[in-house]
Amino acid sequence: MQKLLPVFRIIALLEGVSYILLLFIATPIKYLSDDPQYVTMLGMPHGILFMAYVVFAVLISSDMKWPTRTLWIILFASIIPFGTFYIDKKYLTKSGRAKH
Repeated sequence: MQKLLPVFRIIALLEGVSYILLLFIATPIKYLSDDPQYVTMLGMPHGILFMAYVVFAVLISSDMKWPTRTLWIILFASIIPFGTFYIDKKYLTKSGRAKH
């Protein structure tokens, strides 16, 4: 499962970017300009990336030897803007893993 870590890092990055785009660009455009096209365009990819993030986090948690609390932190971070970037830095990079 250690081979899945680079894939998980990419998914985390893409999930974080899609969430930010959805929250701070697409949603304001939808409500300020009455144009839902960007929410429609970004919604499905973000949903798929979110589900992939959760599945990959659960799959690699035992291999990474994460305590249950750490897994919950990693899962919770996916619903906070910029949370996946923090997780990448703190738990997924070599420098972050060395501290735990």
